[in-house]
Amino acid sequence: MAASDTAALLAIRTAARPLKTDAALAALAARIAPARTVLIGEASHGTHDFYALRADLTRRLIVDHGFMAVALEADWPDTFRAHRFVSSRSDDRDAVAALSDFQRFPAWMWRNEVMAGFVGWLREVNRARRPAQQVGLYGLDLYSLHASIEAVLRYLDQVDPAAAQRARARYACFEHYGDPQHYGLAASAGAETCEGAVVEQLVDLRRRAGELSRIDGYPAREELFSAEQNARLIRNAEQYYRSMFRGRDESWNLRDRHMAETLEALRERLGASAGIVVWAHNSHLGDARATEMGRRGELNLGQLVRERAGEACCAVGLSTYTGTVTAASDWDAPAERKRVRPGLPGSYETLLHGAAHERFWLDLHEADLARALADERLQRAIGVIYRPQTERWSHYFGARLPQQFDVFVHLDQTAALRPLEIDSGWSEGEPPETYPSAL
Repeated sequence: MAASDTAALLAIRTAARPLKTDAALAALAARIAPARTVLIGEASHGTHDFYALRADLTRRLIVDHGFMAVALEADWPDTFRAHRFVSSRSDDRDAVAALSDFQRFPAWMWRNEVMAGFVGWLREVNRARRPAQQVGLYGLDLYSLHASIEAVLRYLDQVDPAAAQRARARYACFEHYGDPQHYGLAASAGAETCEGAVVEQLVDLRRRAGELSRIDGYPAREELFSAEQNARLIRNAEQYYRSMFRGRDESWNLRDRHMAETLEALRERLGASAGIVVWAHNSHLGDARATEMGRRGELNLGQLVRERAGEACCAVGLSTYTGTVTAASDWDAPAERKRVRPGLPGSYETLLHGAAHERFWLDLHEADLARALADERLQRAIGVIYRPQTERWSHYFGARLPQQFDVFVHLDQTAALRPLEIDSGWSEGEPPETYPSAL
């Protein structure tokens, strides 16, 4: 072990706070609660322990510290159905039904047992609150072009049929393209774009917002707010799908800027003092300027929030050394339960594996710890696809942890997230080895 690794490991062992009791969880919540925007990450989109810890920590922030909203790396219209359920404004019979709109790959990200439990809990918490004091559940992502179009039209059909007719005429631009990516490809090849139409519709809706906002009742104003967010999503999604064929950096940046805009819209609606928790991948929430991402021109939500909010933001990263994960082998492929390789040499995962605790957290603002971890190391990121055979190239990037996050949680061994629907690729038994032992 290099001298720098020895010093880093000693600093980690000194600073580590075990995370095994309710009191320890309460202490972690108290550390991050003064920030009005708390970003809680994950090192994979398919780890049960990450979802469970994030849900438990968020419960503490809501009950003990008065947080008012949870924002997910999920599409707005799908999440707003769940929001209506937790606000008791839904016909859905239970939390599982309220999550039914999460059908697009990867459905397991939000149609899973932990999420269903959290949504059911949030509904019960809100029952005792007035509508304006209820905790909301919102989506930040922008993949839902067609679902958001349908949502805008449904809303306008109810409140302004003439405006709905105008919106249908504008959004008809997309009717020739089933898949939004087909639209992006055609636009990149020189076909006429829908940019003018979606901007015009957003401006039209915002122009009418003052009149529509006078509709009686908090729920009606929330529905107007949701319609505006869907219209803005459509505008940004149109740009995103056109950018996909101009390079990863541009499309990534458009997506994270959209998430930041949506979060800022929530902030303006809820007020500067309202606490908001964000659930998303580490790669979206850890400051990109402290990673390889920043060096190649990518920004992310964590960076944008930090630049705007400063100390009013707290970014919490999560990691694991080994275990199992729910992931696919290719895009739009079935979910599988896969074994996670032990962390690679030179990675934060391997360094943290050497600490004295299996579950612990670090306050990266502690000066001695920050100095000991100042060198760049590898950090693992598993999204919805996991390819152990090419793990070093597919799932690791360089990062400087103390500049990337404010707090870091390590769970040494973790288990796969359980989807609500189990297919043949996801087994309760021991998953097979999915990588060559020589690697």
